[in-house]
Amino acid sequence: MKLTGGPTQDEIMAISMQKLGLLKDDIFVDIGCGTGKISVEASKYCKAVIAIDKREEAIEFADREIEKSTAENISLIKEEASKALLEIDYLDCAFIGGSVNIEAVLDRLYDIVQRRIVINAVMLETASKTVSKMRELGIFEEVVYVQVARSYDIAGGTMFKPINPVYIISGSVNK
Repeated sequence: MKLTGGPTQDEIMAISMQKLGLLKDDIFVDIGCGTGKISVEASKYCKAVIAIDKREEAIEFADREIEKSTAENISLIKEEASKALLEIDYLDCAFIGGSVNIEAVLDRLYDIVQRRIVINAVMLETASKTVSKMRELGIFEEVVYVQVARSYDIAGGTMFKPINPVYIISGSVNK
């Protein structure tokens, strides 16, 4: 099964995880969890992971990936993120890999996140809305525009093929 958007590229995930700075006792949320790749990676570093996606196919895919990983600290929620977050009253860090309602999600995260929020955006409009909302909330730190290219063999040599660029947007909630 293939999901729209596909899994987060390893290089993008590495930068995003570094920006999150997860700690062993953290409670972390992965919004728009898709394939579950970020959730599985985060589960290695923190106490609890909540993976949220509104798409049934994403939840099914992520569930299989979580089972394969043997991670036991990940909870899956099938719900639109801004609604699911109403049932959560505390988070240390949050990652957003996809959300159609980014402003409402950021409003709620501002209320419940204690440290870090990192967003991956592939569309300029999403990045712009996200930065504007984070500035309004007083939590914006930076945007890193990441372009990665991978090598492949061609005519006995090596060439590079770029993958889609990603905006990695970071914010800090100091409470």
